[in-house]
Amino acid sequence: MKYLAFALALAGTAMAAHAQNAVPDMRGTWTGKDKSIIYGHNPHHPGAQTIDQPPRVDDFEFTFVVDGQEGRLLWGHSLSKAAVTNEPFAWTFTVDGKTIIGADTDGYYNISVVSADRMELCYAHNALSPTKSIVASCVTMNRQKK
Repeated sequence: MKYLAFALALAGTAMAAHAQNAVPDMRGTWTGKDKSIIYGHNPHHPGAQTIDQPPRVDDFEFTFVVDGQEGRLLWGHSLSKAAVTNEPFAWTFTVDGKTIIGADTDGYYNISVVSADRMELCYAHNALSPTKSIVASCVTMNRQKK
């Protein structure tokens, strides 16, 4: 009986560890529209404004394509309605399986998975970026159905 209890406890621990590491499949095309706060300008937020001028609120429409996923690691590219840059990104899930952090060529992501086909994506970059602009935004992204 002792051995059966031990085996059941061990199996329960293994199943809990596996469930903790389970992450959703995020591959596919995700789109969203919202607003950004921006100092200066960049390809996704064009204009003549400089970083020394007051910030502006700008509408945007972004697409993120998650090309690949291996466990907690994700990669792909992004583009906007204003600029088809196909900028690469690298993301990773945290241990909770619902939070993603990551980076692209000039900024950082903090993402919350809301459901299988919806996430809230927050992005920021500072004036050390190649464009010397400062950007912050959060947007609800929806996976596009095939």
